[in-house]
Amino acid sequence: MTIKFNAWVLLLLLIYSAVVDCIDDKCAACNAVAEEIEHGLSNEKPRNHLDMRHRLDSKGQRKGKVIDYRVSELRVVELLDGLCEKMQDYTIEKTGSAGQQWIKVDNWDNLTNKQEARAYSKDISTYCGRLLEETEDDLAELIKKGSVSPGDVSKVLCHDLSKHCSKASSVQLNDDDDDESDGEL
Repeated sequence: MTIKFNAWVLLLLLIYSAVVDCIDDKCAACNAVAEEIEHGLSNEKPRNHLDMRHRLDSKGQRKGKVIDYRVSELRVVELLDGLCEKMQDYTIEKTGSAGQQWIKVDNWDNLTNKQEARAYSKDISTYCGRLLEETEDDLAELIKKGSVSPGDVSKVLCHDLSKHCSKASSVQLNDDDDDESDGEL
C-alpha cells in the first residue's frame, strides 16, 4: 500500500513540475494568448456605430451620442470576454530536443497523454487570467485607440505591456548594437 501511495505522490510531483516548467517560458505562453486575440480581431465582422440616443428632448428629437464601434468599450469586452476559457483549447507540444510550443488542439482524442495535456491547458488558462489582470486596462485603451491590429498583438501584449518577451528582445537588440559598432570601427 505504501509503495502505491509513494508512486502516486511521485507521479503527481512529476506532472506538477512539468506544468510549472512549461510556464517558465512566459513569452511562448503570452504569444499563444496574443494569437487567440489576433484570431478574434481578424474574425471581427463590420459593425454599425452604437446609437446611444435614447432620450428625447422637449421637441421630440433624439439626444445622446453615436459611438464608433471600433473605439467602443463593447468591442473590447467582446474581444476579451471568454478569452481565457478559449485558452483551455491549448496545450504544450514538444519540438526538437528541448523545445516546446503552445498549440491549439482540435481533437483531444488524438493526443497520447490527455491528462498531461489537460493539465497544461488549465495552466495556460490560469496564466491568461493573470496576464489579463496585469494588462487589461492598458490593452483595452490601445484597442480603443486603434493601436492594436492583427499582426501587432504579440508585440503590444508580450513585449510592450507585459514585458514577458522583453528579455529575448533586449538580448537581440544588444547583439545587433554590437554588430553595428564593430562595423563602425
